[in-house]
Amino acid sequence: MPLLPRDEKFFDMFTELATRLTASARLLQKMFDEPNQLGQHVAAIKEIEHQADDLTRTVIERIDTSFVTPLDREDIHMLASRLDEVIDLIDGTARRAQMFHLSEIREPARQLAAIIARSAASIELAVSQMKKPREIGARARELKVLEEEGDAVYREAIAALFDGSSEPLEVIKWKEVYDKLEDTLDQCEDVGNTLESIAIKNG
Repeated sequence: MPLLPRDEKFFDMFTELATRLTASARLLQKMFDEPNQLGQHVAAIKEIEHQADDLTRTVIERIDTSFVTPLDREDIHMLASRLDEVIDLIDGTARRAQMFHLSEIREPARQLAAIIARSAASIELAVSQMKKPREIGARARELKVLEEEGDAVYREAIAALFDGSSEPLEVIKWKEVYDKLEDTLDQCEDVGNTLESIAIKNG
């Protein structure tokens, strides 16, 4: 049975969260491409993070006040929270870049940010197709492939970081930034798994 929500607003709010996720991911990619404008991009990401927090609270409040929800209440809460968590991780990565005064950006960070931006676009497409459960599986598989691609970049970046050519302080800084970028990709895959689980349950 296709998803025919009685309360379309939940799906509208998921879409709003997904578009903010994509916007924050694109800003993260720009931040690593334009380190001379680091502060500007970090501030813009923080603003989106605040908007996403407000949206997530609105979703949770609506769960409590809606008599009939289109999906299980637990699934609505989980999906909104996991979308919000990706944005929180992007914000955390951006704040660390600013805190560490990164001025010269390493290529693996650019690569990981680009993969995150592709993952965000896949999530946004998946959310827009929530009423087409058959499409969700393809997006979940795509997110898994992107996570694996990012994991390979991450492993190579960490190996290079500890090859003895970097100053200890630089190793500490970049290890934390790479970890946050990888955590973000892991969370993107979790969103895909959540969407697939919801689609199977309601398909």
